[in-house]
Amino acid sequence: MSDDTDEILAEVGPRLRRIRKERGATLAGLSETTGISVSTLSRLESGLRKPSLELLLPIARAHQVPLDELVGTQAVSDPRVRSEPIQRHGRTYWPLTRQPGGPQAFKVLVPQGQEEPDPRTHEGYEWLYVMSGRLRLVLAEHDVVLATGEAVEFDTRVPHWFGSTGEGPAEFLSLFGPQGEKMHVRARPKRGQ
Repeated sequence: MSDDTDEILAEVGPRLRRIRKERGATLAGLSETTGISVSTLSRLESGLRKPSLELLLPIARAHQVPLDELVGTQAVSDPRVRSEPIQRHGRTYWPLTRQPGGPQAFKVLVPQGQEEPDPRTHEGYEWLYVMSGRLRLVLAEHDVVLATGEAVEFDTRVPHWFGSTGEGPAEFLSLFGPQGEKMHVRARPKRGQ
């Protein structure tokens, strides 16, 4: 092996430990998720075992990170997301994330118009934040109008639909994730708590 390869492999163990600790995972929990024994995971992190694709793939999946992040070969690229808008059902979507899987983010523009709600269901969890205009949301038996600055979150297995109120266009952010992944907003605790 070349010196570069040895150097890259030597950095994998500490990187695995750092990523696991950042996520608050234990070796036992990661072992349960990946099917890799605690002792193998410990040897990987300490550098006593050479990483292999067979071991790194389940770990990358468990941490929901690209394999490159574990190996450290990912070059730093331009961080700006440049994507072409997508036209779908009269709406314009701008993808704000590039990696498949995990939560996906979109900026969405709904033009002014009257649409008949057609609630649908699918696996996942969604969070919407209205940036401008007013957005109509039908969620099960609820029919609400969201104003600029309002946010909602819901399980997409519940019949839902969102669109124009007919008063003007609406622009909003949509964060969508696999079932069970909720968006978390951290707030500063009140004084005295």
